[in-house]
Amino acid sequence: MKKISTLIFSLFISLSLTVHAAEEYLIDKAHTEVGFKVKHMVITTVRGKFAEFSGKIFYDENDVSKSSVEGTVQVSSIDTGNEKRDAHLRSGDFFDAEKYPEITFKSKKIKEENGNWVAIGDLTMRGVTKEIRVPFTIVGKIVDGMGKERVGLEATAKINRKDFGVSWNKTFDNGVIVVSDEVEIEIHGEFIKK
Repeated sequence: MKKISTLIFSLFISLSLTVHAAEEYLIDKAHTEVGFKVKHMVITTVRGKFAEFSGKIFYDENDVSKSSVEGTVQVSSIDTGNEKRDAHLRSGDFFDAEKYPEITFKSKKIKEENGNWVAIGDLTMRGVTKEIRVPFTIVGKIVDGMGKERVGLEATAKINRKDFGVSWNKTFDNGVIVVSDEVEIEIHGEFIKK
């Protein structure tokens, strides 16, 4: 009986040493950009970004599928390089920043598809929550000059803004629309181990 107990205890210790839990990393705002791009009148791409955001990942280097990510952007911090346009984007025609001050994303699952990683989770914008898929790449993990561990991620996702109630548009007599429905989200993120 003692041998069996010792064997079970040894097996438990061995397994516990090989189990790796996801570690928490906080977003480094100084080295992260949360942006988007959208077609204007079909002929050009307009880019924008959010200056105020927060986020974190729980990263399991040995099994990325056990990782997770969540983030929040402050809608009022939108910046497309044109104050008049930014004010319009904050208005009820678009994001309605006064009523819906935040856009949030929280992953429900991380999975590998054809050698690429995808975060599947809930995006909430303008009071509407929809599940979206966010393909991402782990750019790398380093230890900086101060001994802090950092992880770099890049992600892009395409959404239809009308799915989230962001539906304002204008059509000219020739049929050209002002803003495309499809918006591409771009994130270049750096995270520091907590």
